[in-house]
Amino acid sequence: MVNMSPTASKTAIVIPAYNAAAHLPAVLAGVHGAVPNSPVIVVDDGSTDGTGDVARSGGAVVVTHGVNRGKGAALVSGATKAIDMDMDYVVTLDADGQHDPAEIPKFMDAAARTGADVLIGNRMENRRDMPFIRVFANRVTSAFVSLRTGQKIPDSQNGYRMLKTDVFRHISLETQRYDAESEILIKAAGRGGRIYSVPVQTIYGEEVSSVHPFVDTLRFFRLVFRSLFW
Repeated sequence: MVNMSPTASKTAIVIPAYNAAAHLPAVLAGVHGAVPNSPVIVVDDGSTDGTGDVARSGGAVVVTHGVNRGKGAALVSGATKAIDMDMDYVVTLDADGQHDPAEIPKFMDAAARTGADVLIGNRMENRRDMPFIRVFANRVTSAFVSLRTGQKIPDSQNGYRMLKTDVFRHISLETQRYDAESEILIKAAGRGGRIYSVPVQTIYGEEVSSVHPFVDTLRFFRLVFRSLFW
């Protein structure tokens, strides 16, 4: 599916990547096929498997972290590069193939239709292939984030998103890892930003998740507590 909307030329695709060389070629090919007018930024977050070289070979602009700094830090670096490139939006998706690039135009259409500041993928309408523990965790964390933002967010932990670059211009993140994705939602809403959900499919393959359920859950609840004082 090719999206020829003018929005595409002002939207950068940001892909945080850590040791993602095996999956990245297919992801990049899918992105270029779905939105050929959009520049692609891969943030090589301290990889040791040649991720940066693979990204360059696939036509991406590469931002390199010398050491692994975490997904939140990678998102900020990618958004900063997009701002330098005079982009109005960023679409963020994972490098492991869990997000189907063919769905990027759905986010662009929703952005044009709603004018939302943040559009976040929602897997909860079709969670047949989602492991039970992820369904449970998403329900709990999404309930807390919805409460803190005052907006209904069914799948707050989904990293498949489209955001106005202004969101990154006006908030400063205190976290650097997966909890940063919740921090972005809370702080964007705190500034009056509107958040809209876009239905997306659930894809699980043989990729190894870099999420650490216990540690990342603790980080999440620490974030929620800290957010009470923002």
